[in-house]
Amino acid sequence: MRPGEMAGQSPLSTLPAGPFRFIALDVETASRDSASICQIGIACVRSDNHIETFTTYVNPEQSFAPFNTELHGISAETVATAPCFPEAWGQLKPLLQLHHLVQHSGFDSKAISAACRAYRLPNADLSWSDSVKIARRAWPEFKGNGGHGLANLKRQLRLSFRHHDAGEDARAAAEVVLLAEGQLGQSFDRISGTARKAQFSLPLQQP
Repeated sequence: MRPGEMAGQSPLSTLPAGPFRFIALDVETASRDSASICQIGIACVRSDNHIETFTTYVNPEQSFAPFNTELHGISAETVATAPCFPEAWGQLKPLLQLHHLVQHSGFDSKAISAACRAYRLPNADLSWSDSVKIARRAWPEFKGNGGHGLANLKRQLRLSFRHHDAGEDARAAAEVVLLAEGQLGQSFDRISGTARKAQFSLPLQQP
């Protein structure tokens, strides 16, 4: 499966238009402070499994730790003209709160909540699923054999993406879910691990 995508650091006005089956989301941070979001990426999965990705830098309005910059390549100079979190979140939230969201581990939802608290914004009422848990169900043999992190899943499942770029990691998480659907013979609604119903949840389009 090689889904198509729209990649790059795009203006917020170019957000993909839904509805979608689900949306995978990933963030990068400027430091150990989980509220220091400096990049947000989403991967939107349509009913035919076509993936559209969107990525934006975010100015965290705080210092970058050298370790983080070395990891993802984003610095204060990179985000100097980027929107701060309230602006970026204000435009992303209406799309995200209508859909089931996928994160790879629990870090991304915690970072979004931390950033909302830091800026005294209302916490979004979002529906989250964890693609790590989904991958554990689909490929239990990876436990103790590299695990279910994106780096090992990239090798085991032959995924092609640039790790520690929010848009690329979001697309990888979406692809993990799509492959898990085939591996388990179940739809996302069955393997999502949440009883929460999003407003938009499109079924898989059968060929």
